[in-house]
Order: sequence, then structure tokens, then C-alpha cells
Amino acid sequence: RLRSAPLTVRFVTNTTKESKRDLLDRLTGLGFDIAEHEIFTSLTAARNLLEQQQVRPLLLVDSKALPDFTGIGTDNPNAVVVGLAPEHFHYEMMNRAFR
Repeated sequence: RLRSAPLTVRFVTNTTKESKRDLLDRLTGLGFDIAEHEIFTSLTAARNLLEQQQVRPLLLVDSKALPDFTGIGTDNPNAVVVGLAPEHFHYEMMNRAFR
């Protein structure tokens, strides 16, 4: 019914554990008729903000989420993006993030 209505359909999630592409694959595997441009995640919002502010982040995100940041410069970071990535929450990485 939504598809036939004069509405824009978006699937919104706050997940930071997987890329938009992985999420799309999982949803289509469950039978959803969905296109990648219809998915908006917190990683999408983070990427948009990074591009608007023109900053170089230290990405403390799961390795499955990294494809959503392809093309974003991360050399000499001046910002930090934090996602659900317990493997990154150790002394060395947290010290680097605080610096």
C-alpha cells in the first residue's frame, strides 16, 4: 500500500554494526522489496556530517561498517566517529581518540 501511495518510502535504522549494503542484502533475503537508496542509517547520517564539516575521522566502527565510509579521508584525523565496535574500545585506541 505504501508503494502505491504518493509517498517517499525510507527504511531507517540506528545500526552501526553493518554497512548499508549488508543491511540491504539481509532485508532482501527476508523478502523485502527495497532499494539501497531507500535505506538511511546512522552511518549515513555520520558520513553526511563528515562531508559537510570536511573533517577527517578516526573511525571506531565495526569492520563491516567501513564500506559506508569509502572515499572519506582518515589521515591525520581531527574528528572521531564511534559505532558499536567493542574490539576498538581498548586503551591504545581510546587514547588515540582522545588525542
